[in-house]
This record gives sequence, structure tokens and C-alpha cells, in this order.
Amino acid sequence: MHHDPKSYSYPYYPQVNTHMYYTNYMPRNQQDHQQVCEAILGAIKREASAIELCRQLANEAPNQQHFNEIHQAIAGKVAHLTQFTNLFISLTGTQPDYQIDQVPFQNYREGLQKAYQSEVEGYQEYHKSSILTEHPQIRNVFLWALSGEQENAVRFCSLNEEIAKRQTDFGPEPFVVDIEDATTKNNNFRTALWTGEHLQLTLMSIGVGEDIGLEIHPELDQFLRVEEGQGIIRMGDSKDQLDFEEKVSEDFAIIIPAGKWHNLINSGYQPLKLYSIYAPPQHPFGTVHKTKAEALAAEEEHHSN
Repeated sequence: MHHDPKSYSYPYYPQVNTHMYYTNYMPRNQQDHQQVCEAILGAIKREASAIELCRQLANEAPNQQHFNEIHQAIAGKVAHLTQFTNLFISLTGTQPDYQIDQVPFQNYREGLQKAYQSEVEGYQEYHKSSILTEHPQIRNVFLWALSGEQENAVRFCSLNEEIAKRQTDFGPEPFVVDIEDATTKNNNFRTALWTGEHLQLTLMSIGVGEDIGLEIHPELDQFLRVEEGQGIIRMGDSKDQLDFEEKVSEDFAIIIPAGKWHNLINSGYQPLKLYSIYAPPQHPFGTVHKTKAEALAAEEEHHSN
């Protein structure tokens, strides 16, 4: 999924205690004071922008583990943002006013790489800022954030390496595949094989007695092709009236018009293996759902965020 870069005013007003903890702060001169305040405001913008990037990444997370890891990073960044905001208010007597720059990325893995790079840059920046003053409390805020950047850099690097090791999604690069072989070998309920900006190819394996699940895609047509097994496709204008029904089996193609409720049921005695083409993509880059239950849980989590 492509995220366009944006910049907009984002004043942050935390509901936290803003007591003046830094009344003993005595800058050597006005220039030093200004440098410290500018560094703190820059840190506020950095943390707020990182939170926005992490929230976008969480929406693209391919599984619950990645989702949880990213939300741990968000929780830490919210804490740092609060610390820097309190510090800025204490030193200036004003609320910080700044802009968030959204970071564009084409897919989940690229987003992880950009998040990692942002953490590395943040580590270096906070190291420089920590030596602008000798005041221990101010330095500690920067050093605490520095430690958080280091922890998150390790986190995003690890997530990226995991994706690389078990890569199943080969978009958006040029790709050629024996689609029959790939489909019949897939044992996951859903595997995103190729995700681009405008199209997505997924492999599916529907267990005996199971179905894809009643669903509708209001703004896109969908193509399915069965490579192994037997099933029944049902479609209709409402979820309670699926008046179109056909039996399908190996080599059958199914066209689902936009706005049609539909469901595909495995009516045979072996897994129903098929692939599906969406345009535009309907699932996050790198999606792997081993079971239907896992797919439903991920979709509910995605829609609630």
C-alpha cells in the first residue's frame, strides 16, 4: 500500500502533570537556552512523526506478533513524547507547535526499513542533544529517548529479518511463477504471494467442510481460479439472498462482480486450493493466515484500528 507524504500542523497537548521540574536549570547564555529548546522541539516532532509511521505499520502488520511488537514501540514513543513535551513547557512556558511529516512506503517491508533508519538517525540526534547541557534531568530525558531509539532499531531490524527469511510476498518487483504448483503446495488459509500498489495475488487453501466466509467487495471485481478440489460458489445482491450458485472444481475460474455478496464452500473431501486476484489489494503486504480463525481475527483487529 502506498502512503503519500503529508505535512500538517499537529500541536500535541498531553493530559499529564506539567509541574515545573526544571526550575534549577541555568543556561550559560541565551544561545545555549535556545539550542536546548530547539533540540527538544525537534525531538517532539521526531517522536510524534515516528508514532504516525508506527501506526501505519501496525495497520499493515502481517500477523499478531508484528502488530504487538509495533504497538510496544508506539507505547514507548508516547512516553518519550510526553517527557519531551513536559520538558519544553517547563523551559518555555508555552505549548509546543510543530508539524508531523508522514513517511511514504510502498509495502510493509519497506516501511520497516524506513522505521529502522529513523530510529538510527534518532539515536544519533539524541546523542548530540544530550551534550548540549550539563543539567542532569534534561540530559536524562535525551538519554532515555536515546535508549528507546536503540531498542526500537533492534526491534524493527529483527522484524525485517523475519520477513526476509520467510518471504512469501514478492511484490512489487517483477515476478514469474508456476501458479498451479504454488497454489497446490500452499497449505495456509491465505498467503499473499504478490502485492503491488494496484493489484494483489493471494493463494488460498480451504479445509474440508470450511468456506471462505460470506463477504462483499463494493468497489472491485475479483477473479478466482480453482487448481485442486471441489466447491460451491454462491453470489447475490444481499447476504440473505445468494440466488446464484454453481459447482466448481479443478481448472474452473470464478468472476465476482463488485458489490456482490459471495461465499465459496469446500464441498469435497480434500482441501480446496485456489488463487485470488484483487485490484486494488485487499490485505496487507506479506499477509499469511494459517487458518480461517486467524484470518478473521486479523481482519477484526485491522478494522478496529
